[in-house]
Amino acid sequence: MDKLSILGLILGVFAVASGYTLHGGSISTLFDVPALVIVLGGTLGAVIFQTPLPTFTVGIKMLAWVFKGQYMPLNATVERLINWGTSARANGFLSLEADAVQESDPFLHNALNLLVDGVEPISLHRTLENELSLERERLMRSARMYESMGGYSPTIGILGAVLGLIQAMQNIKDPEMLGAGISTAFVATIYGVGFANLIFIPIANKLKSVITQRCLYQELIVEGVVAIANGENPRIIERKLAAYRVS
Repeated sequence: MDKLSILGLILGVFAVASGYTLHGGSISTLFDVPALVIVLGGTLGAVIFQTPLPTFTVGIKMLAWVFKGQYMPLNATVERLINWGTSARANGFLSLEADAVQESDPFLHNALNLLVDGVEPISLHRTLENELSLERERLMRSARMYESMGGYSPTIGILGAVLGLIQAMQNIKDPEMLGAGISTAFVATIYGVGFANLIFIPIANKLKSVITQRCLYQELIVEGVVAIANGENPRIIERKLAAYRVS
C-alpha cells in the first residue's frame, strides 16, 4: 500500500474543505448530486469516446498501481543476474533453463528463454528493446487517459455551471429554485477544477512515475541478459549493473 499517495489525496481534499469552512461555509453545500453527475459523467463519457477499448481496460486496471504501487526488486535482480552470469560462464546457457521455467516475471521469463535458446546477442538485444519500447508505449497511452480526464473535467465543470445558470434564470421568480440552480452552477465548477487538479492529473503523473520505474527494471534485465549472452566476466556485469542498485 502506497501510504504517501493516500496521504496526499487526503491532505489535498482536507485543505480545500477546511479552507472553505474557515470562511464560514458549510461542507454540506459542496455536495450536489446533479453537479457530480454532470462533471463525472461528462468527463468519463468524453474519455470513453476518445479511447480504444484495450487502452481503456488497461487504464482501469492500472488505477490500482496508484495506491498499491509496484515494487521493483532492482537490487535482488542485480544479484540474480550476476549469479546467472557466473553459472552461464562456467556451465553454459542451458544451466539457466530451470530458472527460466520457474521465473514468474513475464519479461524476465522471456529474456531467459531467449538466452537459453542461444539467440545471438545482437538479436536478443533488439528483441528485448522492442518489447520494452512497445510495453512502455502501451502503458503510457493508458496513463495519458487520466491526463485527458484532467483536461476535460474543468471544461465539463464550466458546462455544468452554464446549465445551472440556465436553470436559475428559468426560475428567477422562485427564490428556492433560483438558489438551487446557482448552487449547482458554482459547485459544478468546483468539481471540475477539483477533480482535475486533486485526482485525475495526480493519478496520471503517478502512473507515469510507476511506468518509468517498471521500464528501469526492464532495462536492467536487458543490460544484464545481453551481457550474459556476450559471455562477459561476472565482475564486469556487476560493475555494469551497479548504477541500477537502490540504496
